[in-house]
Amino acid sequence: MGEKKVIVVGSGFSGLSVATSLAHKGYQVTVLEKNDTPGGRARSFSAHGFTFDMGPSWYWMPDVFDQYFESLGYKTADLYQLQRLDPSYTIVFDQHTMMEVPANMQALLHLFESLEAGSSKKLEKFLAEASYKYEVGMNNLVYKPSRSPMEFLSLKLLYGILRMDVFKSFDKHIRTFFRHPQILQMMEFPILLLGALPKDTPALYSLMNYADIALGTWYPMGGMHKIVEGMVRVAQEQGVVFHYGEEVTSFTIHDNNICEVHTGKGSYATDVCVASADYHHVETALLPAEYRSYTDKYWNQRSMAPSSLLFYIGLNKKLKGLSHHTLFFDQDFGPHAKDIYENKRWPENPLFYLSITSKTDPSVAPEGCENLFILIPVAVDLEDNEAIREEYYQAVMRRLEKLTGQSVRDAVVFKRSYAHKDFISDYHAFKGNAYGLANTLMQTALLKPSLKSKKIDNLYYTGQLTVPGPGVPPSLISGRVVAEEVAREAGI
Repeated sequence: MGEKKVIVVGSGFSGLSVATSLAHKGYQVTVLEKNDTPGGRARSFSAHGFTFDMGPSWYWMPDVFDQYFESLGYKTADLYQLQRLDPSYTIVFDQHTMMEVPANMQALLHLFESLEAGSSKKLEKFLAEASYKYEVGMNNLVYKPSRSPMEFLSLKLLYGILRMDVFKSFDKHIRTFFRHPQILQMMEFPILLLGALPKDTPALYSLMNYADIALGTWYPMGGMHKIVEGMVRVAQEQGVVFHYGEEVTSFTIHDNNICEVHTGKGSYATDVCVASADYHHVETALLPAEYRSYTDKYWNQRSMAPSSLLFYIGLNKKLKGLSHHTLFFDQDFGPHAKDIYENKRWPENPLFYLSITSKTDPSVAPEGCENLFILIPVAVDLEDNEAIREEYYQAVMRRLEKLTGQSVRDAVVFKRSYAHKDFISDYHAFKGNAYGLANTLMQTALLKPSLKSKKIDNLYYTGQLTVPGPGVPPSLISGRVVAEEVAREAGI
């Protein structure tokens, strides 16, 4: 086994993934994390008997997690217990219309047919095409490091890409199958998680619908942070060393290589450095100008996925008529989307999402109580203050109470908000983003910021601002891809 040293900056999903994958290959890996606990955006906290996941709340693509742990000699079931959700989620269209999306395929086909005659057969055809995209996309394309066009030049892969509607928008693609507005909203919802509008997102990403419908929506009992705990356990058993509360402040660079990484508490010699921290922050705050791969103009021209205004709320009672995941589509998304992507201002009547993990998991709230996670997608780089947060809290709560026909605010015993300023403070998030870059055609694969520095020979990047893109499964994959590149180029 070799003794080459690797420093990983940041312990989000991509940082944990690359650190463990490299340790498994024989590297001596140290993770430096600025916060006091691991997980990055997937941290958790507890207060007044409630436990809240701070960020990711959807467990999709279970095969990606299984493949990750199996590559290290583990099984997912050894690390945390998964529960499939049924209904997968609920959509609220108005005060009188709530649609539960069933996990059972036959029940879902029946639901589609009840809304639009003939749509069940069309759904089967749509999913057959999406299954192919998922197979090629998730088992081939996303594992490409996207550093050279030559990676995509095999005849088999080119044929696959041609079948995957890369140059057609999801908006147009989905409307060749369905017309009913509620079906369209349901099918477009997973695309919104990619951080772009359906009209700007390649139809390739119908693979997300396959993940949603065919592979299911799951929940790790105890919360999403249980994944982080499992990953940390595996990392430590592979020999990874963690240092928390150590923010990287600078690098010593010699002969176009980082030879030392400095924090407020010490310095670490290294042969390879992998930045799982915010790509823009590393480039602009930690590297001298002459070592940056991208200009300020480049970064400011990137199309960003939204930020989020989040509320963590503890209630002293149970709520009725709501599922683990509930999407509130009672307002027109058009103006909301325009405010996110074009006007870049706080929205007037935003859509919002509610997660109540205590519906599935009694361990996350006191008996008879409920924990609420509310997310409002908003534009990046907005003014963020307590007055604005409170205005949106009251507005969303009024709608929640009206739409569900029950009081909520009078049962609140704990409340915490989180938005742009917090994303910047905790993660140095570029413009206060929550998800990274939008998955538009012009920011796919080779057109994303490179996973390898153009100026420093031993500096690599992983996470949501590089390939393959935002989301928990892509972050796991990003770490694995970078580990392969390090092993290929740096050796053991």
